[in-house]
Amino acid sequence: MNKENNRFSLPYLLLTVSFVVCLIVANLTEIKTVDLGWFTITAGVIVFPISYIINDCVVEVYGLAKARLMIWIGFFMSLAVALMLQVAIWLPGGADWADQDSMVAVYGAVPRIMFASFTAFLSGSMINAWVMSRMKSRREGGAGALGVRAIVSTIWGEGADSLIFFPIAFGGVLPISTIVSLIVTQTLLKTAYEVIILPVTIWVIRYIKRLENGNITQS
Repeated sequence: MNKENNRFSLPYLLLTVSFVVCLIVANLTEIKTVDLGWFTITAGVIVFPISYIINDCVVEVYGLAKARLMIWIGFFMSLAVALMLQVAIWLPGGADWADQDSMVAVYGAVPRIMFASFTAFLSGSMINAWVMSRMKSRREGGAGALGVRAIVSTIWGEGADSLIFFPIAFGGVLPISTIVSLIVTQTLLKTAYEVIILPVTIWVIRYIKRLENGNITQS
């Protein structure tokens, strides 16, 4: 397999596309808070953890450099979607268009929400990838090394993401107690998601390695 095919292999391409889709959907749904009994979450929790699972797969199979490339692609594609949505909002509506207020309410996220989302995403994803790669290079985790790396990297990544996003996005808007609840709950739920789905994550990693058949140069 030549260098170009190795860099842009089909499994890597599919993982990257899936990663970008998850981020875009998460950013579109993250603005909604949901009360579940005594704690509060955001609607983005249904899909956002998948991006961390994909991140773990790419780091494990292709290395930190390709994970960073995927993260930056996700960042710029999410930014493009946000900008295009703003342009769509700014365009004058037709004579029969009567849903401008609803469109603004759903898609017209204030600049601080966008800034919070992008800052938290970059920080959390990069930390997740770095921890995963660092633990792998040091061979930490013993017999269950892959599972340990995936869970520990998620705790660090999701924790950083939540600590950055919620204070910036909702500070002064939601009570401090609600923001703290969101930070703790989101981190725990997303980590629990990772633990539950861990057998699938491990299977996907091994399956991709078989598909690549050893023709991978990690960096």
